[in-house]
Amino acid sequence: MPETQSSPPATASPTGASVTVKWVPRTNPWLIAATVALAAFMEVLDTSIANVALPHIAGNLGASTDQGTWVLTSYLVSNAIVLPLGAWASNVMGRRNFFLFCIVIFTISSFLCGAALSLPMLLVFRVMQGAGGGGLQPMAQAIMADSFEPHKRGQAFALYGLVAVLAPSIGPTLGGWITDNFSWRWIFFINIPVGMLAFFLVTRLVEDPPWIKPDRKLLKNMDYLGLSFLTIAMGGLQIMLDKGEENDWFSSGFIRFFAFLFIGGMAALVFWELNAKKPIMNLRLFRYKNFAICCFLMMLVGGVLNASTVLQPQFMQTLLGYTALNAGMALTAGGFALVVVMPLAGFATGKVSARTLAVLGFIMFTLTFRYAASVTTLQMSFSQASWLRVIQMLPLPFCFISITNAAYVGMPKEESNQVAGLINFARNIGGSVLIALTNAQVTSRAMWHQQHLQSDMQPGSPGYDSHLRALGGFLGGNFGGPNGGGRAIASLYNQLNQQAQMQAYQDVYTELSWMSVGLVLLAFMLSKNRPGQGPGAEAIH
Repeated sequence: MPETQSSPPATASPTGASVTVKWVPRTNPWLIAATVALAAFMEVLDTSIANVALPHIAGNLGASTDQGTWVLTSYLVSNAIVLPLGAWASNVMGRRNFFLFCIVIFTISSFLCGAALSLPMLLVFRVMQGAGGGGLQPMAQAIMADSFEPHKRGQAFALYGLVAVLAPSIGPTLGGWITDNFSWRWIFFINIPVGMLAFFLVTRLVEDPPWIKPDRKLLKNMDYLGLSFLTIAMGGLQIMLDKGEENDWFSSGFIRFFAFLFIGGMAALVFWELNAKKPIMNLRLFRYKNFAICCFLMMLVGGVLNASTVLQPQFMQTLLGYTALNAGMALTAGGFALVVVMPLAGFATGKVSARTLAVLGFIMFTLTFRYAASVTTLQMSFSQASWLRVIQMLPLPFCFISITNAAYVGMPKEESNQVAGLINFARNIGGSVLIALTNAQVTSRAMWHQQHLQSDMQPGSPGYDSHLRALGGFLGGNFGGPNGGGRAIASLYNQLNQQAQMQAYQDVYTELSWMSVGLVLLAFMLSKNRPGQGPGAEAIH
């Protein structure tokens, strides 16, 4: 295993002056990156792997389908709460120790989830699992950021981006295959050997840089009020988003209550954290224009990724009759595309400014969603669906890596943990919000198109009457004359619904393309950094 000796943070010159020496990890940075990426992949995978298994879980544990959805909500709530707390926890116990602690909690709770005997037990263990997993993503990214030299950091973020983007894509496919061939419990049990391997490798390879100095006193002076506001806000948001569709959104008092919790909790959180002496989240970092823009862009990149990952298989299952496994297989080609494009995008960050790459990526997104709106039809084949997924994945590396890289430019290196926590927090929130919004918009647009199509399905309309007679005669010959007319009307109504839903998906893709145009303009507001810059470097204005 190639190693280099760790250098102290400073040495004395012959004249007695202090000379700063750049810290270098003892282990090859690529081994460190692969190790922490393994743990992050395990966690990101669990945000989507249970989706297709919910009916099996609910049926096996004697719960309704609606109750079973809390398996997802409970994980997302605790995960969202812990995500931005990584920096504070790292300051208390050290980043490496916190990362190991999260791996242990995640692995043990994965076993408990698989062994759960009732839905309440499973929900408790999923909360534990989400809490353990919440620290893995930002800490993996922060460890990569500090382990690599600035000009190589983009390539490291390419590996992290592959994890963050690929895992949600293959999660439903893998979850469906495991559930169909084994048991839903194994979607949790498979984390155990991965977690044990990750724990072993982290203990051997990962170390903290000298500027991370654990301070146990912070535990006594913890920002409990800030944590309370964060819990209220994230709990309110996730429950509102996850349950909004089935409760008809704001017409439900249940949803309005959690919307109030989110708005009130978030307002209190921002006010408190900006004025607290030792905040649990350093929101003052948002005074850096570049970082603030990057967080907003990453929120929308996360939203686009998650929304497209949900919309396409949902369309294929609902309207094209695909099974969950086959719909997931159509996404697989996109994963192969990422494996090829991610390293290229990572290499490009060392040669091209992050702003230029982000603009390029969002222009590609605009074209991608325009293409998606044109090919999403009831005649779409498996090969067309696979190619669509490839096209959708191509812009992601350029946006994801460039924005992640740009977020660190001009930031103090001591704030790497906070930067990683906040930008991952923004990405996860964006994913949850845009999934809910696009699903709601599909429903809304489908109803709109249904009403307009029905206006042409009136007796006396030549096209309608002609189609009805032809279909009635065909069905009457197969099912008996008296039944032909009724079956013809039912068939036409079914075709109308399918057309309305298809057009709704096309509308949503078109709306996402217009959103991408706005992101192109916003990306131009980023400061133009020199390729390869990192924390502490000045942006070019």
